[in-house]
Amino acid sequence: MRRRLALSLLVASLPAWAAPSESERFHQWLDAQWELTLQRQPILATSLGDPRYNDRLVDTTTAAYRAQAKRELQAQLKDLASFSKAKLESKDRVSYSILKLDLEQNLAGERFPDWMQPISQIGGLPSFLAQMGTGQSIQPFKTTKDYDDWLKRLALAVPLFDGSIANMRDGLKAGVTQPRAVMEKVLPQLTALAVTDPEKSLFWGPIKNFPEAVPAADRERITAEMRKLLSTGVLPAYARLLAFVRDEYMPKARASTGWSALPDGKAWYAHRVQQSTTLKLTPDQIHAIGLKEVARILGEMESVRKQVGFQGDLKGFFKYLQDDPRFYFSKPEDLLNGYRDLQKKINGLTPKLFDIQPKADYEVKEVEAFRAESAAGASYQNGTTDGSRPGVFYVNTFNLKAQPIFGMETLSLHEASPGHHFQISIAQEDTTLPAFRRFGSNYTAYVEGWALYSESLGKELGLFTDPYQWYGRLSDEQLRAMRLVVDTGLHAKGWTRERAIKFMLDNSSMAESDVVSEVERYIVWPGQALGYKIGQLEITKLRAEATQALGPKFDVKGFHRVVLTAGQVPLPVLRELVMEWVAKQR
Repeated sequence: MRRRLALSLLVASLPAWAAPSESERFHQWLDAQWELTLQRQPILATSLGDPRYNDRLVDTTTAAYRAQAKRELQAQLKDLASFSKAKLESKDRVSYSILKLDLEQNLAGERFPDWMQPISQIGGLPSFLAQMGTGQSIQPFKTTKDYDDWLKRLALAVPLFDGSIANMRDGLKAGVTQPRAVMEKVLPQLTALAVTDPEKSLFWGPIKNFPEAVPAADRERITAEMRKLLSTGVLPAYARLLAFVRDEYMPKARASTGWSALPDGKAWYAHRVQQSTTLKLTPDQIHAIGLKEVARILGEMESVRKQVGFQGDLKGFFKYLQDDPRFYFSKPEDLLNGYRDLQKKINGLTPKLFDIQPKADYEVKEVEAFRAESAAGASYQNGTTDGSRPGVFYVNTFNLKAQPIFGMETLSLHEASPGHHFQISIAQEDTTLPAFRRFGSNYTAYVEGWALYSESLGKELGLFTDPYQWYGRLSDEQLRAMRLVVDTGLHAKGWTRERAIKFMLDNSSMAESDVVSEVERYIVWPGQALGYKIGQLEITKLRAEATQALGPKFDVKGFHRVVLTAGQVPLPVLRELVMEWVAKQR
């Protein structure tokens, strides 16, 4: 009895910190879940500069993997429910809500067989693996260990090719295939990668460019091992995939384009729309918003036509902008250098509107030749948190007529600073956020909405003084408005590929090759393109509401800080955070 009493007194006298708070327990669980995420997604770890799993690759093509993934989602939801949201600190309640939504949406998506469509003209294992293998991407090639890690990872990739073929065969049986029109673009990509001579493959790049840190003896061994792996494993796997797509898949691929033509396609598309926009909008509502925005922007383009004194109608102005050589570079290096000059200029202007910026800068690179024909006009790849690899603003120089000079200011604002580079890098560098909010990529409407909103800041920053550059801003905004119309048209209203292409050509000055590439992107990536304009409209609306509520107390730098330090969030959560900030400023 005395011993029990003594123990009770001892427990009662322990300091408060001896028992972890609900938020502390929550953070411990989040940290453990993130570590599991990196183990399950070793490519993600590599992209973040975490080298621990650089030799790993998970086979995501098997039924066992899919079953395990579903069990893990269910287990995470059960674990999450064990925490009392009411007892969490305010920031942690936000994380709780976001994670619950993520897990529920991912679990709901398990009913849809995305795994039956593992490749398309815009990406997949074959192209991404080659991109890593060039030595110019996220996989490091600085030491002997780096090379050995890559050899192990590359060997693990071979079964994934055969797994992808098996899954695509299942798709043929189930009627879940990519459209034939877009798979035709995959063939030249695979043909370029399925070479027979290892020394002519993209994977030979790191062998030709050994760093001094790799000793001669190691170079000889690594070269021999790479030659054998490519000859007996990797390149034959590419050849098998090419033969399958060409001879078996293409003849049976569907002629339709819309997701509604697939089994359970209507529900599948609705799921993707919800994931992309994070708002409760129907395809019909989004279509109507898009038509209204397209008409508004056409009116602003007409104003530019009059301002520059072009004699002719808007269609004639579009053709003039497409055809006049003064609006285009003739050499890729001139385009790249132009963006590097803009980088310096914009870096000097951002303090006007921002009191926060990334610690690391970014670099401008050319999209690799093997993927340039089907790649987007530009993209951003995040750097590492430790600054060892900067962010990359990729510019596609495949067709210089699709890269007008008048679009350079707006594209730089979107992809680099203060667009994707600011948002992604600032989140990564914020160690007070849980890892899934620092490094996740679930919210297109927030990420792409911010980037499109960033374009609208050009005049405030001191850009767009040339009316043609302002037209470039309108042109890019028009692209995002047309996406609302075309994406929903294709997947919910029965539009054909040809009708979508015509709509975009009729309402913009975009090059036809660019329009075709855009439409075919929407065909294989339904819903994703909706997040840009929907997100930008919501962020713009939030700023207007905050300005009206605060009047002279409104601080644009403070508003931008709130939005940029939220981590990646759904738009309703962003609204809550902005409204909380507004209440505190009063």
